Amino acid sequence: MAAAMICPEVTCVVDAPFFCLRKISPEDWLPWSLLLLFLTWDTSAFYVPGVAPINFHQNDPVEIKAVKLTSSRTQLPYEYYSLPFCQPSTITYKAENLGEVLRGDRIVNTPFQVLMNSEKKCEVLCGKSNKPMTLSVKESRLVAERISEDYYVHLIADNLPVATRLELYSNRDGDDKKKEKDVQFEHGYRLGFTDVNKIYLHNHLSFILYYHREDLEEDQEHTYRVVRFEVIPQSIRLEDLKADEKSSCTLPEGTNSSPQEIDPTKENQLYFTYSVHWEESDIKWASRWDTYLTMSDVQIHWFSIINSVVVVFFLSGILSMIIIRTLRKDIANYNKEDDIEDTMEESGWKLVHGDVFRPPQYPMILSSLLGSGIQLFCMILIVIFVAMLGMLSPSSRGALMTTACFLFMFMGVFGGFSAGRLYRTLKGHRWKKGAFCTATLYPGVVFGICFILNCFIWGKHSSGAVPFPTMVALLCMWFGISLPLVYLGYYFGFRKQPYDNPVRTNQIPRQIPEQRWYMNRFVGILMAGILPFGAMFIELFFIFSAIWENQFYYLFGFLFLVFIILVVSCSQISIVMVYFQLCAEDYRWWWRNFLVSGGSAFYVLVYAIFYFVNKLDIVEFIPSLLYFGYTALMVLSFWLLTGTIGFYAAYMFVRKIYAAVKID
Repeated sequence: MAAAMICPEVTCVVDAPFFCLRKISPEDWLPWSLLLLFLTWDTSAFYVPGVAPINFHQNDPVEIKAVKLTSSRTQLPYEYYSLPFCQPSTITYKAENLGEVLRGDRIVNTPFQVLMNSEKKCEVLCGKSNKPMTLSVKESRLVAERISEDYYVHLIADNLPVATRLELYSNRDGDDKKKEKDVQFEHGYRLGFTDVNKIYLHNHLSFILYYHREDLEEDQEHTYRVVRFEVIPQSIRLEDLKADEKSSCTLPEGTNSSPQEIDPTKENQLYFTYSVHWEESDIKWASRWDTYLTMSDVQIHWFSIINSVVVVFFLSGILSMIIIRTLRKDIANYNKEDDIEDTMEESGWKLVHGDVFRPPQYPMILSSLLGSGIQLFCMILIVIFVAMLGMLSPSSRGALMTTACFLFMFMGVFGGFSAGRLYRTLKGHRWKKGAFCTATLYPGVVFGICFILNCFIWGKHSSGAVPFPTMVALLCMWFGISLPLVYLGYYFGFRKQPYDNPVRTNQIPRQIPEQRWYMNRFVGILMAGILPFGAMFIELFFIFSAIWENQFYYLFGFLFLVFIILVVSCSQISIVMVYFQLCAEDYRWWWRNFLVSGGSAFYVLVYAIFYFVNKLDIVEFIPSLLYFGYTALMVLSFWLLTGTIGFYAAYMFVRKIYAAVKID
């Protein structure tokens, strides 16, 4: 089970899980693992829409599957049959990849009988005409609780998620002719609704499926492809539904019916019914996801991104001009042989040339954190770039998270190499301990927080809880793939020539003068975090909406552009901050620059609190704990990422300026 959980979808189908490779010798496991990863990408994770359509003939069965129940109020997904829905004779769960398991998806078959291009007016899902389905008091209480918590039901047909059509009118004038209808879609359908302290269940589903007829040659049977899946949920009480012995039913006409109330204090009798309507569509199969991916206003997104780009590049240009002009003047003055004393009084960064490369405290921890930051940077860059090319479409469920997890494991080589080389540059000697610290410090914190949160989710019996076999599989991936690769990279990085610092370090440390108030670390964090956060806070809103409000995030082209701007702005702010610090004759820049460069993570935390208070309707303890727990992981990862970018930019800058001046 554990092996199946970590394998992508196609490996589960052909019964070739990762841990079946038992005959491979230990010295050959790395190339085989890389080969398996590349094969996995080609078959499952990197799925380009429009490559593998399914053709249906007339009256072919179109299977309706259930994914999960979700609510933005509780952030706790549940599997479909956690509620007393009608069940088929045999319940079959789909083999899922790692990303689907971590998302809480539990894809399972349902008893809905849908045939291609075959209409159904009304059919009883379970129960007979003289014997409707009875919900016990416990089941009624559970259904009422889920409805009051605003849960949505998510179904799929031919891998297309079901959507509910919402018709909004842009003009609010009295003249109906001037009103323009704006059609939007929300994912899934509401389980029910409340009205005047009464709870009602949507027990009738009107499925509307759209198909595209494929053009074929003469004497060939027409084939159809599903291009849209909509649902209109209705609540119809038992007395208004007329069912016969053949499981057919008759819906009440007009608005004469009353909704199906669920009384949590007693047993409730009801019918679960559905109808199917097919419509032909001009939408081609390759474009069928456009309906789901255009639910937000793209024009506002474009305007916000362009605005951020202009502002960031304008400010970055000003900062670059100031720094370059000031540096040229400083270097020119320092390199004059006459009037040296006046020059040294003018500016102070040359005065600390004998201490600027003095190793900081805790060099092992610093190099380990920076190694994890390099690992994160490589993983995020590759994932965003590949997703921008369309290879991680939302239609391939869990592919993004699966790819990110595997890439983070394999990027341990680069993280270990950079950490090992920096550790040797900082005069470190215990490379084995440093490699272990790099491989376990950040992943250990992430795993510890996730395990604690997972215990709370387990207590709620949510499908969002990672199963124990999957957790064991993740640990095996960590210690079986990531840890050896980090050690491998660390070994070669430590053996490589350390970074060549242009000046020697004095034996006696220089005394640091008293610093002004604006050189305080916290003030530096506030100042340095504004520009990078301003470059990406618009994108942050869409990312938060995708995570916490169950929206699709697909604008990876925007995200790649924002990521590049974030790298540029972090680098420039870091250079400015380290320049000011060295001018103040404070040479302890290693740790300070790493902390200050990640200052935008503080603003991400503030924004997350703002989003929680103003955008989400979470009131219970465990959902709040989950939100702030996962937010803490996001902030920690973002701090590592931006801190690493800023640190290496500042390190290159410091080496460059001290190599440009004459040191006696």
